[in-house]
Amino acid sequence: MPRQYTRAQARRRIEQVFRAAVLEILAPIELADLQTIVLKGEDGDPPAIAIVCDSLGQIDLGWIETSDAPISWRAAAYRELEQNLPCILPIFGYEQLFDTISMYYWDGETDDEGARHALIHYHGADEADLDEQALPSTMNARRPDWMIAANAARPAQLPAGLRQMLRSLRRARRALKRLPPERDAWHFDLDLINQYVPGFEEASTLPPLTLVPSEQFAPELDDVGRHGMEMGFMDVAGLCPLTNPGRIDDWLASLRLGAEFLLAAQNLIELDPTKL
Repeated sequence: MPRQYTRAQARRRIEQVFRAAVLEILAPIELADLQTIVLKGEDGDPPAIAIVCDSLGQIDLGWIETSDAPISWRAAAYRELEQNLPCILPIFGYEQLFDTISMYYWDGETDDEGARHALIHYHGADEADLDEQALPSTMNARRPDWMIAANAARPAQLPAGLRQMLRSLRRARRALKRLPPERDAWHFDLDLINQYVPGFEEASTLPPLTLVPSEQFAPELDDVGRHGMEMGFMDVAGLCPLTNPGRIDDWLASLRLGAEFLLAAQNLIELDPTKL
């Protein structure tokens, strides 16, 4: 005879089964520490589930950053991560860092002449001291060669193993893009997040994770991260309202697709280039 549950026991049992299913899906992911939070809807809104990132700082880029593999291979892998990871992870790359620093110090200017003008006329810098000031060209010059997309090899020039991993990452990304927003655990809608998490608009708009290597850009990363350290980062990876109980299965299925995408990225980072 099936076991009989009280309403409270049934609720606890459902929560246990749901939690176990989520943990099983996310367990292989080491790229970031991801947690799920159930949010109560207000003013007639349905409950929602948010995916939140508890990790902070630069992700481990593995062989891309530290190996002696050809620059063209490393640049191809880095470009793929930079183009694809932000689709579900709260993470920023070099372009967002550069744009933020530009707004902080050069009033949005992106070339040296404009930056010098901004430093002198808006920040009170002495023209004689400009050689000691960071400028767009000097910041760009600190990028390692593997960060520069123009150095990436074309697919036909890559070894078959690496080419296959890049293809797997793109395939997983396409599967995520086919999800309708209302059935997507990883859907990011800032207005929806603010609706379910009052006061979240006071947090930094900067994600907590970055693809920018801290060894070369520690001062800039510290500067842009200061507000987030004080007020919190934009650490939500996705938020999905559950308009009816049947949406739980859709949510879990989309969560699994995202985990498969992150595993593809993780496998790319953990690749051993000496075995290609």
